[in-house]
Amino acid sequence: MAVYSAAAAVLAGVESRQGSLKGLVYASNFQNVKQLYALVCETQRYSAVLDAVIANAGLLRAEKKLRPHMAKVLVYDLLLGKGFRGRGGRWKPLLERHQARLKAELARLKVRQGVSRNEDLLEVGSKPGSASQVPRFVRVNTLKTCAEDAIDYFKRQGFSYQGRASGLEDIRALKGKCFLLDTLLPELLVFPAQTDLHDHPLYQAGHLILQDKASCLPAMLLAPPPGSHVIDACAAPGNKTSHLAALLKNQGKIFAFDQDAKRLASMATLLARAGVSCCELAEQDFLAVSPSDQRYCQVQYILLDPSCSGSGMPSRQLEEPKAGTPSPERLRALAAFQQRALSHALTFPALRRLVYSTCSVCQEENEDVVRAALQQSPGAFRYSVSQAEAPVSELTPGPAPKRRKRRRKAAAAPSTQPGT
Repeated sequence: MAVYSAAAAVLAGVESRQGSLKGLVYASNFQNVKQLYALVCETQRYSAVLDAVIANAGLLRAEKKLRPHMAKVLVYDLLLGKGFRGRGGRWKPLLERHQARLKAELARLKVRQGVSRNEDLLEVGSKPGSASQVPRFVRVNTLKTCAEDAIDYFKRQGFSYQGRASGLEDIRALKGKCFLLDTLLPELLVFPAQTDLHDHPLYQAGHLILQDKASCLPAMLLAPPPGSHVIDACAAPGNKTSHLAALLKNQGKIFAFDQDAKRLASMATLLARAGVSCCELAEQDFLAVSPSDQRYCQVQYILLDPSCSGSGMPSRQLEEPKAGTPSPERLRALAAFQQRALSHALTFPALRRLVYSTCSVCQEENEDVVRAALQQSPGAFRYSVSQAEAPVSELTPGPAPKRRKRRRKAAAAPSTQPGT
């Protein structure tokens, strides 16, 4: 069946570092993204268990044409998933020949580890925990609707609107069909964890953007007024770009850059669905963009969200349970690129404010990068600490404020106002 082939291809791509699990799923062009994503995540979560069962059963030795990633996906669905249930295609009779042996090896594994449930075979880092309890955040796309209309629509569908959240306890208490308005962002709705809105008509029509709260902060901090010229330096998959367009009210210009052609094509589809008309996409390395190019002479705002380790993403533990802390070598390579990108961004002549954001909790990718970039341009920019719910650092005019210990995002502005 096509879903097994697609899932095996995604797993192979993740292993060879061709991209993130989620990115490869969306780039696969498989029609039922939800089904594929769930199958790949669960197979990945049980990866060590499946490797042991497959090896002990001698499956790959007996079936020379069966590739390892395909075997892992098939055995997951046979033993731990929903079963083939009419699907499986040409692989179904092959797996059924080995079904008794595979089940026996799974049972032996449980006996050896002294457990009775499949989930108890998982390593601690692979078990569902805080990552699976992250609420579903939904940004209302103000290019097409408003928060009040979206709330009314959900209420007519039987959802219970609980008003604006007063704190984290309100959000943690969400369950069933209850939802809230976020405490910080006026267009952000909050639903219980695991709420699936991929098939919701408002999402399909581009009225809603499924976007985590942390992902909404960079555009909010950049806050470009309508009519501004903005650069989104590492733009795909495009949620932040669509947020910028909403803040601009489609008035002004967004120059969005990304090197990945497939991700850029998906981004174009997302922006079209969201009604974005002020964005110019370019398949180009931001480091190769010349600050002296006259097209960018009016750019006063830059959003820089470069490639990073993703160590601060709760969902990453569901997608890649063995990811763990990035190696020192990988951190050094990422930080070197991030610093080059930030230093390059600070050279645009009309720049007034820049937001630097990552999905990392590693100091090497955050404070150290900002500090090194500022040292290269002494006196030109300075940063302060935003009082947003998540600690963030901002580079803004005025006296340097007291620094906090951990930051995820940095916003920059000139240390002196230009003459008028």
